[in-house]
Amino acid sequence: MMSAIVLRAVVFAIAFYGVSAALTVLFAPGLLMPYRVVLFLKQTWLHTVRWLVRRVLGIGLEIRGRGNLPDGPVILAAKHQSAWDTMGLSLLHPEAAFVLKRELMWIPLWGWYVKRMGMIPIDRAHGVAALRNIAAIARERVAEGRPVLIFPQGTRTAPGAKRPYLPGVAAIYTALGVPVVPVALNSGMFWPRRRFLKWPGTITVEYLEPIAPGLERRKFMRVLEARLEGATERLEAEAAERFPWLPAPSPAAPDRESAGAAAKT
Repeated sequence: MMSAIVLRAVVFAIAFYGVSAALTVLFAPGLLMPYRVVLFLKQTWLHTVRWLVRRVLGIGLEIRGRGNLPDGPVILAAKHQSAWDTMGLSLLHPEAAFVLKRELMWIPLWGWYVKRMGMIPIDRAHGVAALRNIAAIARERVAEGRPVLIFPQGTRTAPGAKRPYLPGVAAIYTALGVPVVPVALNSGMFWPRRRFLKWPGTITVEYLEPIAPGLERRKFMRVLEARLEGATERLEAEAAERFPWLPAPSPAAPDRESAGAAAKT
């Protein structure tokens, strides 16, 4: 089986980077078009990637708890285990404004797409000022009728690893006064962070019970972490049982980036 896993990973890498580079250049004139055109181009790329993930890597997708998504403005607070998450969640929520590192907007060409999609950059070096800035932009996106998506731990966290929940999500929750839907997932079991090999199976994304606005900040953080961590551990255990060929998680120690982010924000 290992030889097949390696072959699939090689074929996927060639196809993914080749198709992504080609579409990035081909779609570049669309950057001058209205937002809806850019949105269509983004989704076209994401559907192509999803097809490759399913057909080449053998990774499917299961979605649970759609009924927990309220009508109207919402903040999606998602676990972040894998590179799959930004693509998969963006495909599921086409108009979501992601909170992301400002440096991602500096990537030539690709960063222009990110900017045109109205994402929410955070400059971690500016501490409290950065939190005020993302809250202000998030308020604008919600006023436009768009959901806001944030990874509360600020960086990819391997299955089984523990990283702090950063205050950015609380800043947005307090400022916007809209429900927060925790989003648990187990993508890191199949597409591990910083690993070339990917493992076949089914990624599960689960929307949990919304957290109503109005909680005191520290209580909100406790509720969010408890719900997300508990559900994520459950989904990881399910994946290990359903797909016995998955390697046992080997969580890495917190890296400098996440430790620095926690200290600054």
